Amino acid sequence: MKIAAGAATDIGRVREGNEDGYLAEHPLYAVADGMGGHRGGEVASQLALETLETGFEGGRGSLVDLVEDANRAVFARSGEDRAVSGMGTTLTAAVVRPDGLELVHVGDSRAYLLRGGTLRLLTEDHTLVNRMIRAGEISADEAEVHPHRNVLLRSLGTEPDVQVDEQRLALLDGDRVILCSDGLTNMITEEQILAIGSATPDPQGTADRLVKAANRAGGIDNITVVVLDVRREEGDPPPVEPPARQGRSVRRTIVIAAIGVVVLAAALTAGRAWLDTRWYVGVSGEHVAVFQGIPVSVLGFDLSHVDLETSVDAAAAQAIPFWSALADGVNVESRDAALDTIAAIEADIATAEAAEEQPTR
Repeated sequence: MKIAAGAATDIGRVREGNEDGYLAEHPLYAVADGMGGHRGGEVASQLALETLETGFEGGRGSLVDLVEDANRAVFARSGEDRAVSGMGTTLTAAVVRPDGLELVHVGDSRAYLLRGGTLRLLTEDHTLVNRMIRAGEISADEAEVHPHRNVLLRSLGTEPDVQVDEQRLALLDGDRVILCSDGLTNMITEEQILAIGSATPDPQGTADRLVKAANRAGGIDNITVVVLDVRREEGDPPPVEPPARQGRSVRRTIVIAAIGVVVLAAALTAGRAWLDTRWYVGVSGEHVAVFQGIPVSVLGFDLSHVDLETSVDAAAAQAIPFWSALADGVNVESRDAALDTIAAIEADIATAEAAEEQPTR
C-alpha cells in the first residue's frame, strides 16, 4: 500500500504560540493539540508525540499501549514541573498497516475518511457538549455556542490513566484520511472540508488549503492538518470492509457508476430529484457561476446546469491559489452557500487587486 502524505500547522490569527503538533513519519501519523497555557500546551503535545514515536520505533507494545505510555509521560512531567502543572493534550494517531488503518484517539482532535465523495467522521469528540448532545440535552446547533463547548472530558496527561478509543479500518484505493485539530473543525464546516478535500488532488495542497480556510474564517486557534492519500498496489491484502454508505459523490468514477444507471434507466425520478439537491460553484464561459447538479458528464449528458452566471471574472478567481481548482467545481451545501462562496471569491479578487496596486518602494 502506497501513501502520499501532506501536513500543515499554523499558529492562527489570535494565539501567541502554537500548542499543536503532528507526526508524519510513515507508517505513523498523528495530531496533538496541547492545553495548559502556551508553554504547558506545547510541552504536552510534543512530549506525547515524542513518546509515541519513540515507543513505536522501539516496538514497545500495541498502539494503545503507546498512547497510555504517552499519557503517563505527560502526567508525570506535569507533576514534576510547576511551570507546566495541569497541562494535557489531545491525541489522534493512525498507523498504516498492509491490511488497513489502525486508529487511536483521545480528546477532540478528529479523524475523517473521504471516500467516494462522502466525508465520514471516524472519531468521537470527548467533550462535555458532545455528551450532552448524545444524551439529548442540547442540539448540535446549541453546542456550537455553548459556554462550555471547549471542556474536555478525556485528554492525555490530566489523569494517571486514560481510556483510549481504538478502531481498525480497511482502506480502499483512492481513500483520503484527514487528521486535524479542533482549530480546523471549529472554524469551517464538514461541508467545506469535503469540498476542499474533493477538489484538491494533492495531499499537501489539501492540508495547506484547509489551514488557509480556517484562518480565513477567523483562525481563533492553532490549526493542524495531516492528509493521507491511499494507493493500493498489486499484492496488497484485499480490503475486508465494505465501502462506506453512499452520499454525495464527487469522485468521477463513483458518480459515473451511480448516476449512469439513472441516465440509462431514464425512468428513475429519484435520480433527477437527487441531482436537484446538489450545488456547486464553477466556471461558465469567462465567469464564475452557480450550478445545480454535479460537475460530471455521462455519455455526453451533463449532470448539471447553470443556475446563475455572475459577472465575476473566472480567470481572476483562478489566479488566486485558493480558488485554482474552481473549474473542477467547488461543492457546497445549498444555493445560499454557493452565493456566500461567490462573495468570498469577489472579496479575494478585490484583495489581490488592491495588493497589486500598492506602490513599490
